[in-house]
This record gives sequence, C-alpha cells and structure tokens, in this order.
Amino acid sequence: MTADVEIRGVEHRFGHFTALHRIDLSIAAGEFVVLLGPSGCGKTTLLSLIGGFLTPSEGQVLIGGRDMTHVGPKLRPTTTMFQDYALFPHMTLRDNVGFGLRMRGQSRRARDAKAVEMLAMVGLDDKAGRKPHALSGGQRQRVALARALAVEPDVLLLDEPLGALDLKLRRQMQDELKAIQRRVGTTFIHVTHDQEEAMAIADRIVVMNAGQIEHCGTPEEVYLRPRTLFSANFMGELNRLPVRPAGEGVASPLGPLPVPPAEGILCLRPESVGLSGSFSLGRARLTEAAFFGAHHRCRFAPLAAPDMRLVAHLPQGSHPEIGAEVELFGRDPVILPEAA
Repeated sequence: MTADVEIRGVEHRFGHFTALHRIDLSIAAGEFVVLLGPSGCGKTTLLSLIGGFLTPSEGQVLIGGRDMTHVGPKLRPTTTMFQDYALFPHMTLRDNVGFGLRMRGQSRRARDAKAVEMLAMVGLDDKAGRKPHALSGGQRQRVALARALAVEPDVLLLDEPLGALDLKLRRQMQDELKAIQRRVGTTFIHVTHDQEEAMAIADRIVVMNAGQIEHCGTPEEVYLRPRTLFSANFMGELNRLPVRPAGEGVASPLGPLPVPPAEGILCLRPESVGLSGSFSLGRARLTEAAFFGAHHRCRFAPLAAPDMRLVAHLPQGSHPEIGAEVELFGRDPVILPEAA
C-alpha cells in the first residue's frame, strides 16, 4: 500500500510562537522524502501534523486524496517509527512485530505468519523467538521497522530513527532502509538533521529553516544548485566570496573573476577548488592540511586576501607542502543573493 501526501497552506502555532509558516508540499506515492534542518526548524512538527499527533492551526493535510486534517493518528493510513524503538522487552520479536496486527484483531496464525515474513525482509527471521535484549542496537532498529511495516501503512513516518546508532552502523542501516523502501514501495517521510544521511537515502530533500521550506529538490539539486545561502551552508562546507558585476565578469576580494556578472555571494564547494579548474582564483599559500581518507582537506591563504581562507579537497597524495604557493582554480560556482 502507498499514497501521496499533500500539505496545503499549513501553519502551526504553539501559543504565540509560530512553528510553521504557510507550508505547501506535495509528496508522490512511493517517494522517499527527507525533512532536513537544524533543531527547532519545524521538521518534527510537520511530521507530527502528517501523523495526526497535532492539528494544524491553519491549512490542510491530505493523504491519498482524502482530507486527514482533523483525523486522529489511529484512523490515519500512517505508522510512525521513532528513534526510541519502544519494543516490548517481555515479548519475542515475532510478537513485537505482530503487535499492531493483534490490535487489529488478526488471528495468532495470520499475524505470526506476517511477522515472520517481515522479519525475513530485515534478515532476522532466524531470531523470531528471541527477545529484544538479545539483539544489538541495529537489530532492534530492524525489528522496529518490521513492526511498522507489518500493518501495511500507506505512509511510514520516521522520526530520526538512526540517530542512536554509531557511524558505521548508521551508514549500513541507511543502505538497508533505502533498499527496503524500494522493495515495499511505501511512501517514506523521514526526519533528520544529518545532511549525509539525507543525501544517502532521499529521492527528494526538503531543507527547512525557522518554520519554512528553504529548498526542495533531489540531493544533487540541493547540494550543487542550492536556492538560498542557508540551504547552501547547511548542506555542507562552503567557500563564500562577495561579488558584484564588473564588465563581463565579477569583482571579488581575490580580484576579477571570469564568471557571469551577478551581485551576491559566490559559493564554491571545497571539491570545486583545486589545482585545476575552469577559472583561476589566483595564487595562494597552503596553511593547513589533514588527511580524510578519500581526500586531503587543505586550507589556503590567497595572496590577494591574506586574511581569507579557502578550503579545498585535494585527491590522495596530491597536496603541496605546507607553506608552498600554488595557483588555485575554481569550477561550478553558484552565486546567491545575500540573506535578508
């Protein structure tokens, strides 16, 4: 089962505080959408409105074309999976996964068969008779996912479900979560503040800030072609140069640059700064370098602006000595208006 979700002009207020400002968002059936942003941006509030745990102050929430704005969580075709797995410690994994089906009146035989099927999907059918305390954190997370999907929701809501896992396990679970979503075809709406996680799993990322949507697009669009400075900064490290039109290019603290004339902030990702590229950034001195496995993170002081630092990701084994002067180049710039 799967369904589309439509958010129309939704506002939500807690007393005098407005948590969401006129949110409009369309999510296609079977899409994996990630709500991304810092703490307090409104992403969890929006997820709660979709799940029915909150009622919007204004606007509508539609699921599968039906108005669910004033329908409670129990009667919505949604299930929510939280960071706290909330597994019943006294129950076996089979009974944990089948609990929602039990609440819906299914027979023991039917729900056990469904529970084992869902445990098989997450690779734990051989542990169906065990209890949660015998599992690792990642395995308990899989059980919680199997339980959420056992009731066949049209929309699965995930509130930072990977936040409690260590880095290696979190990356493994990101791959598994995406693979399972593709297999079942259910609409997934996932909340996180982790940019890397969002890019690893999402069909589309919704970047939120101060109760508003800053940018909504594919991971590539949001990272490479951000629409606002907030979105650009939040999605990763960024080199920023104030620029203004000058002839056929722009004037910058580094001197004239041969990019299309515009006024604002010229943004360059560290991987777009290096020892070759489409335009010169001038001479610079290497001040720091650190090895990050796939690349060296290097900080350069431009000779034209000695107090400025440009960050570049250079390939393994290819950075100059500390103190060396080189010519830096840039590529794929994005010029954005300064924040109001």
